Order: sequence, then C-alpha cells, then structure tokens
Amino acid sequence: MTTQTTPRSHGAFTWMDLATPDLEGAKRFYHQVFGWEFLDLGAEVMHYHYALAQGRPAAGLGPSQPDSAMPTAWTIFLSGAEGDAERVRTLGGRVLLEPMTIGDAGKMSICADPTGAVFGLWQPIRFIGAAVEGEHGGIAWSEVNTRDAAAACDFYGKLFGLTPSPQGGAYFILRRGEEMCFGVQQMDAEWGDAPPHWMGYFAVDDADAAVERAAAGGGSIAAPAVDTPYGRIAVVADPYGALFSVIQLPAAA
Repeated sequence: MTTQTTPRSHGAFTWMDLATPDLEGAKRFYHQVFGWEFLDLGAEVMHYHYALAQGRPAAGLGPSQPDSAMPTAWTIFLSGAEGDAERVRTLGGRVLLEPMTIGDAGKMSICADPTGAVFGLWQPIRFIGAAVEGEHGGIAWSEVNTRDAAAACDFYGKLFGLTPSPQGGAYFILRRGEEMCFGVQQMDAEWGDAPPHWMGYFAVDDADAAVERAAAGGGSIAAPAVDTPYGRIAVVADPYGALFSVIQLPAAA
C-alpha cells in the first residue's frame, strides 16, 4: 500500500480519467463499486472531478463534450517530460491533442502510438497524478493491448528510455531497471475485432464482490474474475461502455 507524494519517473503509469456522457450517473456507479467520494474542481475546468479514495485523488471524471466523436473510455496517462509530444511524432505516433497547460496543475497531451492505441501524457507542476495506488480504489497497473507488440515495445522503449522484459507468451513489461512501468500485451485472434487500446487496473479488496457491485450498479462484465499469478482479475464496463479492470492483489503485495 502506497501513498504517492512525489512525481513518478518518466513513462510510469500515473493517472486515469474518464470522459462520460452522464457525470452524475458515473459518480453513482463508481461510488458503488469502489466507495469513491468526489471533489468538483469547478466550472472553470468544466466540473472535472477528482475521485477520492480515503480522501486522496485516485482518478478523474469529467463530462464528455456533446459533439465529441470519442467513445466513452478511460484514458491512461503516463508521466511525461518536455519534448515528449515531438518525440511521439518522430517515433511514428500521432499527437491528437497538443500539449496544453492546465492551470498550475500540469501539462497534458493526448497521443496515439504507431499501432493505434491512445494514451495521455501528464507532466506535473503541482499535481503529481494519483496519490493512492495498490490499495482498494487506487490504481494498480496498466497495459497496452496491441496487434503489434514488437512495434509497441520499440516505440515506448525509445520514447521513455525503457527496456521490454518478456514474461513468456506474448506479454512484456516495460522496465527501468527494477521499476516496472507498464505492460504490453500482444492481441491475437481471440480478441476479435477489438482495436488496440490501453487498459487500466484498479485494486480492490475482493474482486468477486466488486464485480457483483458493478453488475448491480448497471455495469456489465466483459470478463469474469479469474485467478492469475498477479492476483484475481476481472474486466468490467460501466453503464456507458467504459472498460476498466479490477484486481485483487495477492496478500504479499
């Protein structure tokens, strides 16, 4: 269990946020699943909310734009640095939202890697990202699911100075020394026509109970809870279609 008080290293998983067509409905759903409370940051930031786990920022929620063509989805933010957006272009990715400063909180941009997966970059000023991780309601892990894991490993490795570590099968962990920043999963035929995408994991005390709460709150279960070497994991969609994973971490974690 960790309360984060300092900025994360370059390329590390640092924040998740959701643009939703029904902010109040989403707040009810996620309160039911995780017990989150919410802090409204005000009209000047379009009523963006911090989701709070025991009083600490765990994730962000905000209203989607009425004319937005973007699907309802969680966006994964990796810890950025000056010049990252230009490096994204140089490495074959795309910048979908140019770097913009958000008050005194930090600087953000939205990008797509060369395989098509969309992710965010967050360069902190006063806001470091998630303050709670590895405990109920806090971020726990993220990974990019892609049709070309080799290209993704090459892109993110060069962008952030990380080394891919094969885990057997078609899974890689991007590392800086002993630090594990995020995963890369090779998609195969079993994924059907799902596009490349990032997936974020929230820690929960009980994965089965979290799935039950999600279903009772109007969500759907994309993948039922299963045991893995890393914990018990399930994939859930909220009532508006945004996918996320929950993980009950092993006691030793």
